[in-house]
Amino acid sequence: MSNLKGMALGLCMVLAAWSAPAAAVLQIEITQGVEGATPIAVLSFLRELKRPLEQFPSEVIRSDLHRSGRFAPEKGAAPLKLDADELTRLLRSWKARHVDYLVTGAIRELAPDRYRVEFRLFDTLHGEQLLGRSTVVRAADLRAVAHQISDAIYEKLLGVPGAFDTRVAYVVVKGQGKQRSYALQVADADGHNPRTVYRSSQPIMSPAWSPDNRRLAYVSFEGNHAAVWEQELATGKRRKLSSHPGINGAPAWSPDGRRLALTLSKDGNPEIYVLDLGTGGLQRITRNRAIDTEPAWSHDGSALYFTSDRSGAPQIYRKPLAGGPAVRLTWEGRYNASADPGPGDEMLALVHQVERDFRIAVLDRRTGLLQVLTDGRLDESPSFSPNGAMIIYATEERGRGVLAAVSSDGRVRQVLRLQEGEVREPAWSGYLKRPKNRIVR
Repeated sequence: MSNLKGMALGLCMVLAAWSAPAAAVLQIEITQGVEGATPIAVLSFLRELKRPLEQFPSEVIRSDLHRSGRFAPEKGAAPLKLDADELTRLLRSWKARHVDYLVTGAIRELAPDRYRVEFRLFDTLHGEQLLGRSTVVRAADLRAVAHQISDAIYEKLLGVPGAFDTRVAYVVVKGQGKQRSYALQVADADGHNPRTVYRSSQPIMSPAWSPDNRRLAYVSFEGNHAAVWEQELATGKRRKLSSHPGINGAPAWSPDGRRLALTLSKDGNPEIYVLDLGTGGLQRITRNRAIDTEPAWSHDGSALYFTSDRSGAPQIYRKPLAGGPAVRLTWEGRYNASADPGPGDEMLALVHQVERDFRIAVLDRRTGLLQVLTDGRLDESPSFSPNGAMIIYATEERGRGVLAAVSSDGRVRQVLRLQEGEVREPAWSGYLKRPKNRIVR
């Protein structure tokens, strides 16, 4: 449910010895796409290679576009050469098959572990090239470049930046009883390249990305006490940020990365505080006899959204940091919690109770309208993609914890599963800042 409820459950969990899990790829199944998705052909890239590769950019691009739910990608063989005559023939052929767009490309090995990747996007109806880019990368960066190409195609055709070259953090739980184990993992947005950030025999909760995507803050119950930690992904270096008596939970980074909002009960009641990461100073934000928890920053850093039961049941509030009262935002239903603001704060993803079930919904702050997007029994922990197009969340499938994603309009749905273990507490990263020679523009 909400982080507060999960926190209370976590305090009661049996704490056990660690049994190291292997990081496995999240398998993504598209359960619903957009009716009439845009047809696009992604031809196999021309290959000039001295040694085999495990996967090629065209395969990754095709998969990216498919799982977006907005495109219906088709396969096609790479031409032996792509001169003007062959290009004209290809465009006419795919136009006749009612495919609107065509992607071609090439991958050439320039030197050991040095590859040039090129792609071109065409409009088959008008016979025009819409995009064309080239970049040189190492083998380890080929998937990242393919995701960047997908992002460029997505933005060109839909007018919204893509979010394929991003990452997701989540918690994997394995075993039962005394054999239960926890792992904080990070993977690419398509579930590939998973790696374990931290392992424990005790619960891990509430991972949160720093604005530069280089660090994670999370709650760990090591030592039988909840504490908030910060960890650098590149080095694994950890730093304990908060271990006051009682609850230390729900960390959320400020947009400038200098502060952390969190829930503390050190003064007897769960309240929202802001921690200055440079000085260690604490600023108390809320003062209420109710439970205040799950802070989330506005995108300009001027206010905090949070969950409070001060009205008698959990609802979403917004509190300006410069002063002034907390304003209630949700009025539909008796339970609304776990707000995550989309780009520009126009939309809030949240958990909304429908009868006995808990669903993911979005609140349009401009109109006040709330739209329920999912139909699960226990959907929780919503997290927007950085472009606001998708929301990843935790849910149950046949009594087992899995991740799922839904588009912000409810038209696209997918499930992300592990072959072994349960997956919880997802958090979508922001846009990754790649070295210039790897960015496709």
